[in-house]
This record gives sequence, structure tokens and C-alpha cells, in this order.
Amino acid sequence: MKLSKSTWGWMFYDFANSAFTTIIVSVVYSAYFIGTVVQGDPGYGEMLWGRAIGISMTLVAISAPFLGAAADYSRGKKRMLFLNCWLTVVFTALLWFVGPGDVTKGMIFFIIANFGFNSANVFYDAFLPEVSTPETIGKVSGYGWAFGYVGGLLSLLASLVLLKINVRLIFPMIALHHFVFSLFTFFWLKEPKRPVQRSNYFKIGFNRVWWSMKNLRKLPNLLRFIISYFVYNDGITTVIVFASIYGITRFGMTTQDMIIYFILAQFTSIAGSAIFGKLTDATNTKTSLSLSILIWITVVVWAFFCKSATEYYFVGLLAGLAIGSSQANSRTMLSQLTPLNKQAEFFGFYTLTGRISSIFGPILYGWIAHKTGDIRYSILSLLLFFVVGWILLQTVSLEEGIKQAQDLDAILLNKKE
Repeated sequence: MKLSKSTWGWMFYDFANSAFTTIIVSVVYSAYFIGTVVQGDPGYGEMLWGRAIGISMTLVAISAPFLGAAADYSRGKKRMLFLNCWLTVVFTALLWFVGPGDVTKGMIFFIIANFGFNSANVFYDAFLPEVSTPETIGKVSGYGWAFGYVGGLLSLLASLVLLKINVRLIFPMIALHHFVFSLFTFFWLKEPKRPVQRSNYFKIGFNRVWWSMKNLRKLPNLLRFIISYFVYNDGITTVIVFASIYGITRFGMTTQDMIIYFILAQFTSIAGSAIFGKLTDATNTKTSLSLSILIWITVVVWAFFCKSATEYYFVGLLAGLAIGSSQANSRTMLSQLTPLNKQAEFFGFYTLTGRISSIFGPILYGWIAHKTGDIRYSILSLLLFFVVGWILLQTVSLEEGIKQAQDLDAILLNKKE
């Protein structure tokens, strides 16, 4: 499949922004904030980091429906993408000025950067149907995902070098990476010209959410899946956010160790995507997704009983197998259970659900770490999300849910006619 210049421009944004998730959220800044910036009792830093994640995702969840409406009804989608991109770039670079004891500054700068990052993704995702066709949308999305892994890997390797000079140099480097590679998107990605629809984006956003909630009653299997996703996705988000902190706090691993840890996990993520892709084709999406959640349960239990840093590397390799497959299968299952002509509305609701679910796990993890002073109990608490999410997933009938979606699709088409 030959990709257009505009499609390459779209994919380059995945390459650019993946460094923020990998380095700032997961590996380096999270550990720097807890180990260097925060000064307090054991678990206090984890509690504050959980709050920072929770606050930023709450702001994103509140604004996401209205940003989504703006993305669909304005012709300023590309402009909004870059306003939020540059918001992320500026406040990521400002993390250079966060030193020991600068807790409030460190939290505010991160909250704004994380808000900008997630808000930009609303507009980035909205471009996907415009840079692909119904036949190629899955492949283009997959290529973007893979390109993002390459960008994350590059940022990890660069961080290994800068870490030996000054850890704070990594933060402006990530900002520069994000800015430079997003320029390919700025110059290559084309936004189709269309008349401006002067609309009340707040009203449209609210109506979309309300429409989705109202019609979920007609799609009980989709409703059960979304509730299941809400629960287990919270566990996945929390593992990603705290994996580096857990290794450093529990086993005395260094930031350099954790960078290597995530580099290795990137490779098993790629392998896991291929393995579970074949499993999905051989069985079905629900079976493949159920197995990946069982792997997450194993990861959490193993991390609790893990005795050494060496053993923790193997925990990370196993987590890598599950991460890409669980996220990809979740999207696929949603599309199967959703009426074809209302996928935009339900994907918007799905995205909103994912962002809301990202609030609770990190806050709970940090609270337990602070109250007990032992992060092993924080990681064990995530069992609740994965076990309950897996049980709820078993109540979903994929075959029946697909038929329900097709029936509602036919009803909606008849109403149009």
C-alpha cells in the first residue's frame, strides 16, 4: 500500500508525541518528580504523582466532548492540533526549571503539558478518516502505532546518553523532539477545505454524549463491554504510569535501568501485537482480549511477589506482550459492537470513558502507597481492576452484540429515508 504525503505527515505526529508518553509520563520525569522533587514520607511522592495524573485527566475528560465537536465541525482542526501540541512542548521544556522541593511548580507544569498532549490527540485522531479509506483505515492506524513505537525507542536511547550528563536535559530534549518531528505534520498533513459550520460546540458535545448514553440501552452487549473497558483500562493506565516508580522504589533500580527496562518492553510489545493479531484471526476479539487481561493479572501478582530487579525485568517483558494487544483488541471490539453509521459518536464516548477511567487508578495507587508506606500493596490493588474487568468482559456476547449493532444500524437508516 502506497502512502500519500499527507498520510506520512499524520503518522509523523505519532512519532513525535510518543516521546512524551514514554519519557515524561512513564519513565524519567515520573521517577525524577518522586525521587528528587518531592521530599516527604514514603508513599507521599506517589500520592502527589497520582493526583497530578488524575487532575490532568479530569480536565481532559471534561473538555474532550467539546474538543471533539470542534474537530468535526470547524475547519481549524489542524490549527487546534498545533496549539495543543505547542502547549505540550512549552510546558515540557519548562520542566527543566523544576528542582528539588519545587513540588507545586513540578505538578502544574506537568498537568498543563499532559492536558495539552491528550487534547491534541483528539484532533490528531479526527484526521484518521481523512488520511485513509475504509479499506485502509486499520492499516494506516497500525502503521501510525508502529511508527510511534520507533519514536519512543529513539527517545529512550537519547535519554540514556543525556542521563549521564544531567537528567534535567532530557526534558527540553523531549520538547525539541516533539516540536521538530511535528513540523512534518504541520507541513505535510492536508486539511480538506470545507465550509465553516458555525455551531455551538458545547451543545453538540453534550448532545453526542447524551445520545450515546441513551442508545446504549438498545445495545446491552456494547454497554457491558464499555463498563468492562472502563474498569480494566484503569488498571492498564496505572501500571504504565507507575511501572518505573515501582522498580526504583522497590528494587533500588536507577533511571538508567528503567530506560533499558522500557526499551526491552518495546520489543515484546511489537511481538505481542503480532502474536495476538494471529490469535484474534484464529479465534475472535473477545477471546484474544480476555487472554491479554489474564496476562495483566499475572503481571500484577508477579510484581507483588517479585524479589529482585533482575526478576522485575521479566515482569516487564510479560507486560509488553499484553499492552499493545489489549489496546488494539479493545478498539476492534468496540467497532464490532457499534452501528456502522454511528461509529464517530460511540468512539467519542469510548474515548471519554477511557479518559475518565484513567483518573481513579493512579489516585488509588498513590493513596495506598502513602497510607501503608509499602507500594507492593498499591500494585496489588490493581488486581481489582483487572479481575472485575475480566469478569464483566465474559458477560459480553460478541455474536449477539454484532447483531444488535446491525439491527440498530438498519433502524437508523430507515429513519433517515
